[in-house]
Amino acid sequence: MYKEFFGLRANPFNVNPDPRYLYLTRHTEEALACLTYGIQSRKGFVLLTGEVGTGKTTLINKLLEWLRLQQVATAFIFNSRLDVPQFLDFMMADFAIPCDLKSKSQVLQRLYNWLLDRYRAGETAVLIVDEAQNLSDEVLEEIRMLTNLETFTEKLLQIVLVGQPELEQRLKQPQLRQLRQRLTLRAKTHPFNLEETKSYISQRLRIAGSSGEQVFEPEAVAALYRYSIGVPRVINLLCEHCLVSAFVDQKKTVGPEMVDAVAKDFDLSDGTTAGAMTPVVPLASPEKFDLVEALRTLATLADKLRQSEQELPKERKL
Repeated sequence: MYKEFFGLRANPFNVNPDPRYLYLTRHTEEALACLTYGIQSRKGFVLLTGEVGTGKTTLINKLLEWLRLQQVATAFIFNSRLDVPQFLDFMMADFAIPCDLKSKSQVLQRLYNWLLDRYRAGETAVLIVDEAQNLSDEVLEEIRMLTNLETFTEKLLQIVLVGQPELEQRLKQPQLRQLRQRLTLRAKTHPFNLEETKSYISQRLRIAGSSGEQVFEPEAVAALYRYSIGVPRVINLLCEHCLVSAFVDQKKTVGPEMVDAVAKDFDLSDGTTAGAMTPVVPLASPEKFDLVEALRTLATLADKLRQSEQELPKERKL
């Protein structure tokens, strides 16, 4: 609807995890390097975690794109609500391994023979499991057992577990300690800082065909960062609707007031608490984190909360 108005060939802020739009921050590069190294070195087990909307699936799609260019056999399981038989069926089908066997032992023997054939040909196979925090303990244990498919020196199947931070907490449970011990490499995705948010928006516009003319004013980018706290999925959502609003108003640039209006429509509260409406400053990236300033901010918030409590009617105080 607005592509022609802004001179774009494609929708730059589609929320689909399109690997063409992967923005390589330092953290993203480190995560991608960790994944590729783990696979190439046959480490067996790699873990990728990150908060919701921070680009895990986009990163995985970029990895899958590279693996397929290298003609590496891959299976990508994105439905984590599977029992063990369903999980094995899905994996075998995605690896394109013919298998009409019903016995679990026979299925695993077929998989082992197939992996051995690939290993002897100097090839490997990669299993990627997304949303792994939702897997049952039984399926996670089955995945651990898959790492037993090995030679004397190397793992035959490379496994990448992808999930939210809850996955790391689950792996700390006593019944999953054997799985945790087999994790050889860990990678993480992170929200963007302000500069990364600015570059991220510019890159997506450029890939979508922008000529380089300013679309989002600097103050609008700052507002986008403030509302999204650097989460790519939220940035995409806000930018998409800002462009729609700008098109409706026939404005070639997006200002901060337009970002405020869109954020309000989506109940994004500009980092404020519901009660006292006290601004909450998003945490900076680790390299820019100022402990003194953070403590000062927390002290200010505490004073304002105490003041708000004193102003409440006595019958409402606990």
